[in-house]
Amino acid sequence: MNLIKVGVIGIGNMGRSHVKLLSKGKINGAILTAICDPFQDQLESLVSDSQSDVQIFRDEDAFLNESGIDAILISTPHYDHPKLAMKAFSKGMHVLIEKPAGVYTKNVAEMNKAAEESGKVFSIMYNQRTNPIYQKLRELIQAGELGEIKRTNWIITDWYRSQSYYDSSEWRATWQGEGGGVLLNQAPHQLDLWQWTTGLMPKKVHSFCNYGKYHDIEVEDDITAYVEYENGATGVFITSTGEAPGTNRFEIAGDRGKMVVENNKLTFYRLTQSEREFNATYKGGFGNPECWTIDIPINGKSAGHQGIIQNWIDSITNGTPLLAPGEEGIKGVQISNAIYLSSWLNQPVELPVDPDLYYEMLQEKIKNSSFQKKNVEKVNLDVSGTH
Repeated sequence: MNLIKVGVIGIGNMGRSHVKLLSKGKINGAILTAICDPFQDQLESLVSDSQSDVQIFRDEDAFLNESGIDAILISTPHYDHPKLAMKAFSKGMHVLIEKPAGVYTKNVAEMNKAAEESGKVFSIMYNQRTNPIYQKLRELIQAGELGEIKRTNWIITDWYRSQSYYDSSEWRATWQGEGGGVLLNQAPHQLDLWQWTTGLMPKKVHSFCNYGKYHDIEVEDDITAYVEYENGATGVFITSTGEAPGTNRFEIAGDRGKMVVENNKLTFYRLTQSEREFNATYKGGFGNPECWTIDIPINGKSAGHQGIIQNWIDSITNGTPLLAPGEEGIKGVQISNAIYLSSWLNQPVELPVDPDLYYEMLQEKIKNSSFQKKNVEKVNLDVSGTH
């Protein structure tokens, strides 16, 4: 079998992890043949024990034009994901991007169009989709076991970060460096799973974002978002990096009970009859539908990043359906853009958001970003010769 030649661009924490998986032969059908990062030192030592010869590039264009790779894994900063993906599609490469798909829907939509036109296999690193708990949750909801959904609630506040975390790099927690805070850096997996498991995308969002509430940062570290769905259901999404101990509880209420994911368990509080039916027929005044508490058995383990990479390679070589199609990344970005926009405008917003309005308002945030100002100051110092 011809091995798929893979290159990795962006050798930060996640990029290093992906390089190790590929270089040690953990991905069947793939071989690591090139890596690229203009800012990292000691790239040679990272691939010194690789099972193959790995080319090292520090120039993005040279990497794309000269490496001879078939497929690219992009683990660069958020803003670069769409740009690099579109370049790779134009070179005839298959693409796997880290989450999130991008920072704003305007160029994520352009990336999706380029992917469709290229005909190449496009995936996104939504590794939580390999978790059997969320797979089972999705399966049960899609099978109609919960009936029509009435409400979704996700409290995901176990992202605690100290000030030293944010101080570790100038680009962290800045509009120019990351494009957002907890919503874009820590919570993209939950934004994806929120809609992937339920099959529901919000139609309206009213959000309340607190910027630098618990830390000396310019982006949000605390969010409460209220959403409405097409079928009349409502939802709440709460996330923060300033609470300890935090909570991770996902609850979905429906006509036939509710499902709760917490502490690595899936519990189904199953009604023996439809709540709407009980409501219409019960004559006893006070009363509740009979409910069974069921701990849903979960088989298997989460395959994580390795599972998504393997699925991507299997799709390239064998046509295996993608667990996380890259085009679906725009859904999480759409939700995050709506949450930010609602906060900035201080009013509810409809989805899909106006991509031009969001882009325009984001540019204002970037223009006033502390990271932007530091870069300008550095350039001025360099030009003047004052160090």
